[in-house]
Amino acid sequence: MPIFLRMLSQIVHIRLSGWKLPLAIVVFVFWTSWLLLALVEPSSNEITRPANFWWYFLVTAATVGYGDFFPTSTGGHLVGGYIIIGGIVTLTTLFTQLAGYVQTSKGRRMKGLIRHDARGHIVILGYTPGRTERIVAELGAEDQLDVVLCAWDEVTEHPMPEHTGVRFVRGDLTNVDVMTRAGVAEAATVVIDVRDDNEALATLVAAYHANKTVHMVASLREMSRSEHLRYVDPQVQCVQWHMPNLLVEEVQDPGITQVYTDLMTSGGRSNTYSTRLPQSLASATFGECQTIFGQRHGATVIAVRQSQGLLVSPAWDTRLVPGAILYYLAAERINDPKLVSPTR
Repeated sequence: MPIFLRMLSQIVHIRLSGWKLPLAIVVFVFWTSWLLLALVEPSSNEITRPANFWWYFLVTAATVGYGDFFPTSTGGHLVGGYIIIGGIVTLTTLFTQLAGYVQTSKGRRMKGLIRHDARGHIVILGYTPGRTERIVAELGAEDQLDVVLCAWDEVTEHPMPEHTGVRFVRGDLTNVDVMTRAGVAEAATVVIDVRDDNEALATLVAAYHANKTVHMVASLREMSRSEHLRYVDPQVQCVQWHMPNLLVEEVQDPGITQVYTDLMTSGGRSNTYSTRLPQSLASATFGECQTIFGQRHGATVIAVRQSQGLLVSPAWDTRLVPGAILYYLAAERINDPKLVSPTR
């Protein structure tokens, strides 16, 4: 009987594959064992009744054997052994198929070949060893990571498998298929960090085609190329390539690069200035000083340098010492005579 089952399995395997094979084996064993048991068991044994046999077959094939139903004849015992062997063959085939499916699925995931079902995530287009790891680490410093990393075909396997929040897609970054597998259409932010500025432009075209409203951030070697990218997407934010920390800030706080650009541009809407703490504000707190600058001059004090060193955005109850240097943002420089202590 075992030889017969093995031959049957080999014959069936030629015609059936996947999940069909264990199903075919268990169906064949079920019907043949029922027929054989009906022939060899006495009519008084209720094991062959439909309401009882399916239960007997299940517990016997699973090798549990509760014993509430059992054959009494020698032939019935042989049929019981046939059912046990058939169950073992079925389970072995089933677990082999399951293990193969899991291994194949994991292999495809590691090789970046599957489509990811993601929404509201970050897509990073481009991979540079070391640099991309630092970017991912900074992105995960504040929030839980949900990133799909897309790399070229030469990156054959997931470069960061230890990061559970980073999924992987491999292929041509200008291809629609890559955009689809990365879920760009459902992404919250797309980061373009590729090998050169021409490739950045081509990748932006593909990403913009997939999602015209997503927040786009691109790193460039030559910032003069930003106008070319804005021909495609007027809202794209461009960051200098050698400033990956600014790239991360733009991802986390959209539009912050525009703030930095304005602050660093002469004649911008706001400029940074410094002044020494006037005598009229000696011993005032930072909060009192901030109130004067804000209410009377529309300015914002961002830092103080005094005996403790540079204090950026210190606590409001920080006491300022005479001679401290104030750094503030304003539309124009404030003359010292305008800085007077508040009326008490």
